[in-house]
Amino acid sequence: METLVFMYNNAGTIAALGVEHISIVAVAVGLAILTGVPIGIAITQNRKAADTILYIASIIVTVPSIALFGLMIPVLSLIGQGIGWLPAVIAILLYSQLPIIRNTYTAITNVDPALRESARGMGMTPMQRLRQVEIPLAIPVIMAGVRTAVVMNIGVAAIAAYIGAGGLGVLISRGISQTDPRQLIAGAVAVSALAIIADYALLYLQKKLTPAGLTR
Repeated sequence: METLVFMYNNAGTIAALGVEHISIVAVAVGLAILTGVPIGIAITQNRKAADTILYIASIIVTVPSIALFGLMIPVLSLIGQGIGWLPAVIAILLYSQLPIIRNTYTAITNVDPALRESARGMGMTPMQRLRQVEIPLAIPVIMAGVRTAVVMNIGVAAIAAYIGAGGLGVLISRGISQTDPRQLIAGAVAVSALAIIADYALLYLQKKLTPAGLTR
């Protein structure tokens, strides 16, 4: 009950922190899509390159989030951005690469070879096949990777509060440092709710982008 009263009395602050949280994840995952999808498509042409890229992306994910955020501090201090929003975005961008690259690579490589042959028979160029056949068929799997990246990194972004990036993690860190369960629970509930809402929103978008023939 005390937590609900706290959340009601501080709704404006929680909303502002929520906007900060969303901005970190949205920018990071947006950049990850712009880089990860082309990389995932490119490595379908070379199995050795695919194994190398996916291995590197897997290693990045194994690095503890707090360690990766900490690593950003000395690296970005060289340009005067050691703490705050930028290092948080870069760290989450790196964490987002694996699910997006892996799902893109898997989706493109699993396109039915018969469909590729049919597209070739129609005189399509490789770029036309990619744009008109392969990517539309791969969209559900690619979007599943994006959903994974978003939901996972909404949680990771909460730790970014410890490097001054803001977001809903501020409530959690304050709750721990001040031994205030109201703030701790409020922050945890807000992060969880944001992850659930984002997942369902992206699921809706995934269904809208999926070609009608694949939904039957």
